[in-house]
Order: sequence, then structure tokens, then C-alpha cells
Amino acid sequence: MVRSLALSLVAGATVALAACADRAPMPGAGAARAYHDTTGRKDILGGGARLIAITTPKGTFKVWTKRVGSNPTIKVLLLHGGPGVTHEYWEAADSYFPAAGVEYYYYDQLGSYYSDQPKEPSLWTLPRFVEEVEQVRVALGLDSTNFYLMGNSWGGLLAMEYALKYQSHLKGLVIANMMASIPAYNAYAKQVLMPAMDQKVLAEVQAIEARKDYQNPRYMALLVPAHYEQHILRMPADQWPDPVQRAFKHLNPDVYIPMQGPSELGASGALEQWDRVADLSRITVPTLVIGARYDTMDPAHMAMIARTVKHGRFVLCENGSHLCLYDDPLTFWRGVIGFLNDVDAKKF
Repeated sequence: MVRSLALSLVAGATVALAACADRAPMPGAGAARAYHDTTGRKDILGGGARLIAITTPKGTFKVWTKRVGSNPTIKVLLLHGGPGVTHEYWEAADSYFPAAGVEYYYYDQLGSYYSDQPKEPSLWTLPRFVEEVEQVRVALGLDSTNFYLMGNSWGGLLAMEYALKYQSHLKGLVIANMMASIPAYNAYAKQVLMPAMDQKVLAEVQAIEARKDYQNPRYMALLVPAHYEQHILRMPADQWPDPVQRAFKHLNPDVYIPMQGPSELGASGALEQWDRVADLSRITVPTLVIGARYDTMDPAHMAMIARTVKHGRFVLCENGSHLCLYDDPLTFWRGVIGFLNDVDAKKF
């Protein structure tokens, strides 16, 4: 009886498979091309992932991107921090954007882990990164009917610079956890954050920096509990979520140190004098600014940015720090999704 039942099931399955085969044959290369042409998605065979060729003064390199979701009017390009960190810490978006119907793109900037990492110090300049973002936009087919640029930290700085040159291509802008002035950021660190630290720890950190002994394990052993766990991500570092752990593990110091400096305790690299406060009023696209109570960035300055751009909104993450997408996630992601929906519905 059992054998007869099994044979019947196998026979039924064979018939069903044959019927399916009759209705939908396995596609060959021609069918795959036809589907690609129909959808208009160049990333279809890669599950959303693409390497995009970027032209630079030092030749052509490739940067990694990955699309998640599909929405014709809301497409968000995510700019990670650093410079030289990775898209990986943005993976928190997977818990929020899909349910909201948002189409979004992960992207490792040139020099970051998933993209080419040329040993060309002359490439690590702000204007070149702006042109890179523009080339990525063009390759992805994003435009003012759907394109939202969202940056955290250095990504927020890069987003501001992009908007000041190319805002005609934007539908909306999100600046998260980034001031519009590095001198003001450094002043906040010196006047507010450093005095709140254990002064013996601060003195030892500064002595290591004076020697440029950044690879000394003592350096981060001091900074992580005294600064990073207080102002970067407010939880014990050994409990930081996996995407954050991977992003820090994959940081490229050849990009990070020349541009930012050796740590998040202020900036001392090529960006040290960057200041766009006087130009903020030129940003006319709908703009969301996100600050956090315990951030390395002054939340009052972040609120000022939202008031100064032409169409701004400010969200304060009361329980958050520099990565408030993790330590105050509901405030952060509700704020972002509400902004995207309001702009899309022309309610902003």
C-alpha cells in the first residue's frame, strides 16, 4: 500500500513537472536576454549587484553596487561613511525599507572593500568623489523623478557636495549625522566631547596621535570605551551588530587617514578646512537632516542645517549617537521613510 502510494505520488509529480515544463520551458541565453530587455534592469542576472566602471584621472576602475527592491518613484542611493568604510553598516536598511516598498542601492565607493582599491593617493579628493557619485547615478538610471541621495557621516558630507553641484538630478536629500563644517565639528569635539572624557585617557590618546603611532593596539583600546561606545554606537563594542563589525574590519586606512585623520575624535586630514555653511541656502530640493543627542556631531548644528536649506526637516534621535540607525533605529527609520513618502506624495 505504501509502495503503491509512493509510486502514485512520483507519477503525479512527474506529470505535474511535465505540465510545468510545457507551460514554462527553462530559458536559454536568448530568453534571458529577452527578459532583461523587457525589464530594463541591467542587474537582473546578478540579483541586483553590479560593478560600475568609473572614469578617473588615473584610469578606469570599478565600484560595486547592489539594488534591493523595485519602486519607480522612490530609489535611494546610500552613501557610507569613512571615507574608506563600506556599505555594510547600511545593511540595517533591510529590516525597514523592503516593508515600506523602498527601492535602495548599496554602494561601495572607490577604495572601499567591495570596489577597486587603487594605490593612487591623488584620487582621494572630494571633487573626484562627487564626480564618482554622478557617474554611478547615470549608470543606475536615476533621475529627478525618483532619485534620493542618503548619506551618513562622510556620506552626508559627500551628499551635500553632490547636491550643491548636481541637485537638478535629485528628488530628495537625506543628510544623517554630518555637520556642514569640519572646523565646527572639531570645535565641538574640543569644547564638548573631549572635556567629558577621562582626561588621563585623552592625554594618552593625544600622545599616541602626536607620535603618529596609529597602529599601536593601545590607541583603539583607549578610544573604543572612552569615545566610540559613547558617541559612535552606544552599546558595548563586542555587541555591535555584525554589519557594523564588518564595516570597521574592512575600513581602508589608505583612504580614511589622509582624508579624515586617524580616528573619529575630530578630523585632521584633507577635509580639515571643509565648510559649506554659507552655501546651505543654495540647496533647494526637499532635505531631511538627522541628528542625535550623543553624536560626535553637534545636534544643534544639524538642526541649523534643516532651517537653512530651502525645504528642510529635522529629526532628532534622542537616544542615538553617530550610528543612530542602530541605537535609536525606530526614530531614525520612521523619520526617513516618512520623509520619502511625503516627498513622493508631494506633501513635503
